[in-house]
Amino acid sequence: MRLTRALAVTALTILMIIGTVRVAVAQQTVTPNVAPNVAVGPQYDTTHVYVTPDDFDRFVASVLATFGGTTTKQVVATVTPTPSSTLSQLILTPVGSISVFGYTTPVPYPFGVERTGYLVSDMEVAVRAAKVTGADVLVTPFDDPIGKDAIIQWPGGVYTQLYWHTTPSSYKPLETIPENRVYVSPGSADTFIRSFLCFSKGDIVSDDDRAPGIEIGRPRDTYRRVRISSNFGKLTVFVTDGQLPYPYGRELTGYEVTNLGETLAKAKGAGVTILVGPYQADQRHASFVQFPGGYIAEIHSAVKK
Repeated sequence: MRLTRALAVTALTILMIIGTVRVAVAQQTVTPNVAPNVAVGPQYDTTHVYVTPDDFDRFVASVLATFGGTTTKQVVATVTPTPSSTLSQLILTPVGSISVFGYTTPVPYPFGVERTGYLVSDMEVAVRAAKVTGADVLVTPFDDPIGKDAIIQWPGGVYTQLYWHTTPSSYKPLETIPENRVYVSPGSADTFIRSFLCFSKGDIVSDDDRAPGIEIGRPRDTYRRVRISSNFGKLTVFVTDGQLPYPYGRELTGYEVTNLGETLAKAKGAGVTILVGPYQADQRHASFVQFPGGYIAEIHSAVKK
C-alpha cells in the first residue's frame, strides 16, 4: 500500500512538472525573446475614424479647430481588397494623426473595427512577427493605392491595421504623443500585454492594480491600468470587468495638450460636445469629448506642480 501511494505521488509530481514545462514552452512560443523591430515612429501611427460623407468635412474642420495642424488632399479611393469606395483624408495635428474615412458604399468586413493604423518598415516581416507573438491575421496583406495593408487581431480582441508605403512618408515629429486606449478583460490582459510588448519592442511604464476608478466612470472603485511606451507610440491598457458607463470604452485615443481648458473652449466653438469632465486623476486633468460625426476621444493635460 505504501509503495502504491509512493508511486501515485511520484506520478502526480511528474505530471505537474510536465504541465509546468508545457506552460513555460507555450509562453515562450507566444512571446519569443527575439522579434524584429518594424515600428517607424509615432507620428506615422493614425487613429482610424469612420464618418458618413455628410459629416466628413465638418469632422475634419472640428479637429483642426481643436488641435491645429494640416491635412492631405481629400481623395476618393478603394482602400480595401474587395470593391468599395470611400472619401479619404489624413489629418496631421501636433498631438496625433487621424485617418478619416467616409464610405459611399457599404464597408466590407472587417474594416471599421480596427482602431489604429501602424506604419511598419516591412509588411511581410511585420505580419510574421504579429503571428509569432500571438496575433491573428484577419486580412492578409493586400495592395492599396499607395502601398500595402493588413488587419490583425491581438489576444483580447483588439484590432489593428498595419500599413506600408511604397514611397516612404516624412512627417514632422509630434509635440505630444497620443495614447491608444485599449480595454481588455482580466482573463486576457496579460496575454495581450505580452504579445504587444514583444511585437512593439516596447516597455511597461507603469502597472497600477489600484488605479482610480474615476478614470473609467466608477469613482468608488479601483481597477488595473497598464501604460506602455514603444516606437509605435503610447498605449494604455484598461483591465476591467466590462461594466462601464457610457462613454468609457468608446474612446479610441487620448490626446495630450498643454492646457485642457483652452483646448476644450476651442472644441466647443467647433461643435464638439463635452461628454465627461474635466476631472483630475493620475497627475492629469482629463475630459471626454465627441466630435461631429460621432468620434469620441479623451483629451488631457498634465497637472502643473
